[in-house]
Amino acid sequence: MVHLTQGPDAAVDGNPTADADYAHPESRKGFFTDTSICIGCKACEVACKEWNRNPVDSTFALSNSSFDNSEGLGADTWRHVAFVEQGRQQVEAARASGRALVSLGMPGIRRAAGETGPGHDAGRPASDAAGGFSGALGAAGSGAAGLAPAPELGGLDVLSSLGGPVDSSAVDTTPPDTPEFRWLMSSDVCKHCTNAGCLDVCPTGALFRTEHGTVVVQDDVCNGCGTCVAGCPFGVIERRSDGIAQPKTDRSPAPGVHAEKPAKPTKPTKNESKTKRKNKNTGVAQKCTLCYDRMTDGQTPACAQACPTTSIQYGERADMLARSQERVAQLHAQGRTEARLYGANPKDGVGGTGSVFLLLDEPEVYGLPPDPRVPTRDLPRMYARAGIAMAGMVAAAGVAFLAGGRR
Repeated sequence: MVHLTQGPDAAVDGNPTADADYAHPESRKGFFTDTSICIGCKACEVACKEWNRNPVDSTFALSNSSFDNSEGLGADTWRHVAFVEQGRQQVEAARASGRALVSLGMPGIRRAAGETGPGHDAGRPASDAAGGFSGALGAAGSGAAGLAPAPELGGLDVLSSLGGPVDSSAVDTTPPDTPEFRWLMSSDVCKHCTNAGCLDVCPTGALFRTEHGTVVVQDDVCNGCGTCVAGCPFGVIERRSDGIAQPKTDRSPAPGVHAEKPAKPTKPTKNESKTKRKNKNTGVAQKCTLCYDRMTDGQTPACAQACPTTSIQYGERADMLARSQERVAQLHAQGRTEARLYGANPKDGVGGTGSVFLLLDEPEVYGLPPDPRVPTRDLPRMYARAGIAMAGMVAAAGVAFLAGGRR
């Protein structure tokens, strides 16, 4: 397995399966979530719960803080659609911060040698032409905010099994222009990090790297210790229900089937069930598997299959990354400088993520850490400091012993 202590470049070509001892590793799979066209329908949440048979995680009461009543990811909610309300000032601030990022030169799409396109002038140095959005979108062009028109999106296939391939031209991917008010809606999910902290710290091997580059929890191996919960910088993984590990004999043997306990000796009341039912895998760490069971059969994950706007796209991670970069360039060409990518940087604290997001504001607005960093990355330095401290204590004890013996 790839561990963070090896550094951010431990994965071969950004694919962690290459170092996971698979004889025939598959290409890395992942999500691209385009929040600019998310309508907040929560179809992905419902599809995820139905397919994985996850239990109810609320009392069906309003949260009184937002139209979002599931409120966050957890052991029972593996897909979560956030609702963020913004007024004119927040929208203007987001676009201003985006313009500052664009001026720095954001990573762009590399083209083949000799290929021409928007912003690729013959007289321009190759490093400038391919090095960032400031070069990839060039100074020439008639697009909004001085940016040239971006390449169109490729064919989308996330809804293919619902009635033929999706025609991308038939999908309106233009965000509504609402300068006075807007909703930022984002479908969040496990990031399936290149260097996964939960995978690093699991003492039982319950978490493993699949042949597709994703990270999955084995229910029957997890002992409920919760170490992985502290090891995730995104707060994704969680222990189900009461957070206490249950004996294996109390767990449901079949997926989606609730375990039952004998009836209480007292006569149940009218509103009390005759049997006490307990959710499957109570006390065991749970999170998104990127529908590993569907992936092995060549199917699209349930959330991407159910998304009506193609906001959630699934495929090879390299293709998703290229598609996300094209989409950012497209939005920048429309003057929406607030568009930015999250999880696409292989040099961040987790080595890049399998789930790439297009955001319309700072990550903190969506409840995402701006600079995620896996705790295990600091282990070598922590061990070194602990060794120095121990040596200092031994030396101090020796000096005290020698000084005391002379009296």
